[in-house]
Amino acid sequence: MAKVDPKYLLSAEQMAQFVFDGFLRFDDLIPPEMNEAVYADQVAGKGRWHDSEATRAIFELPQVKGIVQSLVGENPVYDHSALHVVGPHHAGAQAWHADSIIDARPFAFDIQAMYFSHDVPKESGPTLILPGSHMRRVSNASISRYKNIKGQMQFIGKAGTIAFLHQALWHCAQPNHTDTTRYMFKLRLRPGEEQRALFNTEGIGSPEVRKILGGSHPWTGEQARAENVQRAKLWRYICGDDRMDTSFEGVLTRMQI
Repeated sequence: MAKVDPKYLLSAEQMAQFVFDGFLRFDDLIPPEMNEAVYADQVAGKGRWHDSEATRAIFELPQVKGIVQSLVGENPVYDHSALHVVGPHHAGAQAWHADSIIDARPFAFDIQAMYFSHDVPKESGPTLILPGSHMRRVSNASISRYKNIKGQMQFIGKAGTIAFLHQALWHCAQPNHTDTTRYMFKLRLRPGEEQRALFNTEGIGSPEVRKILGGSHPWTGEQARAENVQRAKLWRYICGDDRMDTSFEGVLTRMQI
C-alpha cells in the first residue's frame, strides 16, 4: 500500500474515539456508483475480495487507505475476508462473539472493516456491536449466553456505510425481516508495523482528546475507572509516547507505570 497524503490520516480526536469505542464509522466516503458495482457483484455471487475488483477498489480510495494506514500502517497484512449474507425473512440472530481472540499481544491489534454496499435499515438485520467492549478480551463465543446489553448499537445506515473495528469488539448479526438479502463485506488486516504514531498526532494531549478518553460506556458500571486506565495504556502505545497519561487522576504516572 503506497503512503497516502497526510491529509487523509485520522486526526487525534478520531483516533481517541477509536480507542474509546473500539470502532470508527463513516457514512459518506464511498461514491454511489462504487456501491452499486459492489452490490451487483454480491448479488452475482462474487462479492469476495479475490473475485471482486469492485470490492477491492473501495479500499483503494485515498480516504479509506488513510484510515487503514492510521490504524495498521502502510503495509498491512491480509488476514482474511468474507461476504456475510443474511437471507430474506431469516428470523435467527447470531450470538454475541468476538473474532479469534487468542492473542498474546498486550496492545497491538488487527482491524476488521465492515462495509455495506446497500441501505441497511433496522429491519434488515444490521450488525449489532457493543461500544467499548474491545477492552474486555474474551475467548470467541464465551459471551454467547449474553442477550441485550446496555449501550449496544446497530450499524443502521445508507449504502456505503463502512466501519473499522478493533478485532476484540463484541458483535453479532441480527434477524432480517425484509424481502431482500442483506450483505456485509468484512476484511481483516493485521498490522505491518508497530502501531505507534501512525496517525496525525497533532493534539494527542488536547482537552478534546482527554474528554473523549475520559468518558464511560453505560454497561461498564462501577468498572468505568478500571476501563479508563486500560484505555490510557492503549492510548500511550498508539501515540508512541510512553509518558502520555490520560488516566483517571494520573494513576499511570503516580504508580510509575
